[in-house]
Amino acid sequence: MNIVNRFLFADSRSGYPRSFILLLLFGCLVLSISCTSEKPPQSSAGDFHFSELPTRWDEALPMGNGMVGALVWKDEDRLRFSLDRADLWDLREVKELKEITFDWVDQQVKRNDYEPVQQLGDAPYNQYPYPTKIQAAALEFDTEKWGPAKQAQLRVKPAITEVAWEQGPVLQTFVHAEQPVGWFRFKGVPEDFKPSLEVPEYFTEHDGPNAEAGQQQSHRLADLSYEQGSVVEEGNTITYTQPGHDMSYQVIVSWENDGNTCEGVWSITSKYSNDLQVERAEDIALQALSEGYESSKASHMKWWNQYWARSDLQVPDTLLQKQWEREMYKFGSAARPGAPPISLQAVWTADNGSLPPWKGDYHHDLNTQLSYWPGYSGNHLELTRSYTDWLWSIREESREYTRWYFESDGLNVPGVSTLTGQPMGGWIQYAMSPTTSAWLGQHFYWQWTYGQDEQFLKEQAYPYLHEVAVYLEDVTHMEDGVRTLQLSSSPEMHDNSIDAWFDELTNYDLALMKNAFGMAAELAGELGKRKERERWQMRRSELPDLATNDETGLLVAPGEPLEYSHRHFSHLISIHPLGLLDPAHGEQEEQLIEKSLEHLAQIGSDNWVGYSFSWQANLYARAGNGGKAAEALRIFASNFVSSNSFHVNGDQKGGQYSNLTYRPFTLEGNFAFAAGLQEMLLQSNTGVIEIFPAIPGDWEDVGFDQLRAQGAFLVSAEMEKGKVSDIHIRSEKGGLLQVANPFDSQAVKVMKMNSDSESFQEVESKWENSILSIQTNPNDEVKLLHPNN
Repeated sequence: MNIVNRFLFADSRSGYPRSFILLLLFGCLVLSISCTSEKPPQSSAGDFHFSELPTRWDEALPMGNGMVGALVWKDEDRLRFSLDRADLWDLREVKELKEITFDWVDQQVKRNDYEPVQQLGDAPYNQYPYPTKIQAAALEFDTEKWGPAKQAQLRVKPAITEVAWEQGPVLQTFVHAEQPVGWFRFKGVPEDFKPSLEVPEYFTEHDGPNAEAGQQQSHRLADLSYEQGSVVEEGNTITYTQPGHDMSYQVIVSWENDGNTCEGVWSITSKYSNDLQVERAEDIALQALSEGYESSKASHMKWWNQYWARSDLQVPDTLLQKQWEREMYKFGSAARPGAPPISLQAVWTADNGSLPPWKGDYHHDLNTQLSYWPGYSGNHLELTRSYTDWLWSIREESREYTRWYFESDGLNVPGVSTLTGQPMGGWIQYAMSPTTSAWLGQHFYWQWTYGQDEQFLKEQAYPYLHEVAVYLEDVTHMEDGVRTLQLSSSPEMHDNSIDAWFDELTNYDLALMKNAFGMAAELAGELGKRKERERWQMRRSELPDLATNDETGLLVAPGEPLEYSHRHFSHLISIHPLGLLDPAHGEQEEQLIEKSLEHLAQIGSDNWVGYSFSWQANLYARAGNGGKAAEALRIFASNFVSSNSFHVNGDQKGGQYSNLTYRPFTLEGNFAFAAGLQEMLLQSNTGVIEIFPAIPGDWEDVGFDQLRAQGAFLVSAEMEKGKVSDIHIRSEKGGLLQVANPFDSQAVKVMKMNSDSESFQEVESKWENSILSIQTNPNDEVKLLHPNN
């Protein structure tokens, strides 16, 4: 079974009749639809309400389930569903990359002859349209006679979109939470109303680049030169089959119209050349139709109810509350076990005739990492696991890449990769960085430390980090008494010039290596591997100290401070997300962090994009500065997102905060926003749980429910009128619970309930340096109550 096939949903079902039987069954089901009623969808601050339908694809109402997705918008006089599937990729290799090695690049840099490197490592990314994520198709509905839509809304809690038109028809539509299908139901429509299937133009003559696509992608889909696919309409079913390179995909839509209600389902399947068996779109549609609209909607809403029940928060800033709910809705729509990981646009590939921005690829120098930040403290480990599952599944491809490019043992990962983990090149200082796997390894560490799954620790977390550490040990060498790299870089300082290579370790590479060796040592210790723990501790101790100075704090590299506004804070990675530096470590580190953040602010945000503000909020939260963290989040939410909350990189209000005003859509800024707000409410990176560690001084009424702390603790807390009133913590796996005192008194009531008891009992407590320590067993619950309660 090849890599792509690992990401497919359940195995195919066989033996069903052809599509005309499918239609007959559908008609019977429409007559016998269950009368099961659902409660009205719960209103939410994050709900999208429009007085008219959006008229751009990147402002459309987004729906998805990690594998398939849809964007609902208006294209001229027609309602359009832009359909997508996460594993639709043209996987043609960039052969030029196989001609270069890290050692050869080092030689070219030392010769000051970098053009050959750019021709082989960078130019093909823009020269060829492949490899790339590709679009599926679109459903269209003729709504011209209905007048304009008077209302369009997406309710984030049930994940259902509704549209109403002036002349009376209404639409309800959703992408099922767990099945690769989407449903639509129109009411008040004539009996001849039906969908049409609009397919991409993969082989047409054109006059040049698509201007609407923007500067980030000039290739059109037609540049892929596929044979144009076939569209077959049979009764009330339309099937589109599109051949690609070494793959094909199929889109199906089937519907029934009784003269008032038009109800139907769509699905997309993919097939790669060496797949032995895959589901047919027809079979998926058949099963969905056999379930029926109401039953399918009920199971869909059940999944989303469970999703939202896993965690929640309430803050008095209505803009931040709304944006957080929208980000967590998108996170639940973009991540799913068994599906590919979140790419730059996830299941919402551009619908404009062009390739998506940056080919919709996997950027591991920031983008994929930030996209999963909110899942850990947000208590969605089943969704973050999809990322580590994918990284685990491409291990052999990663090893092969490590052998031929770095000529090393162990495991590194291309900084820019395809669905199957192949390198794509482009600015190879970062696209083929020597430390990518060190950052990716942190997600294995987090998956373990937030969940405490012993089996995952033994079978995946440590084995992965062990291979990363072996590689880092092999690719580095000792020089002047310290361990270093041949060449070092810091995304994306000096862009793609030869100056982007440093002959001394950058703080980015150095921090990642320190952290990787440290994580490997810690997990080896957890497993009782004493010699391996000592080995990784020794490698870590051989690395130099982070480069700093008294004026600017952390440097990009020794002797080089950040001297200009830059979108990527790679030199500050040791603060967040790595947590190598933390105010809790003492006054010296606290001052270094403050100085570094002050310098970042002084340089200004002229060349920042949206994710820069999201990341800045996380940095400020780690520094305990809630006011500035909230301000950064407000700037992001007000200036760097479109009307549907998509992060569109540039400042959309005329350059108030950034000189970059373009609008290529990517997701990492969205999800880093959600993580930043959670970071203001709960932190646990030092092993001590801090509650409300970074909230603005004017936030008096704040609360959260079941945010997750490292150590597998689920924490709920409430602040009323500026005072913490109570805290509830459940220990999933047992262990030492340490909590920094957030109360205004140490006379705190500590109540504990064991799994075999029915009530809380007050227990003796001792605060040492304002930290409470309690030993817990699995499923113990602890309450901390203000003495006045």
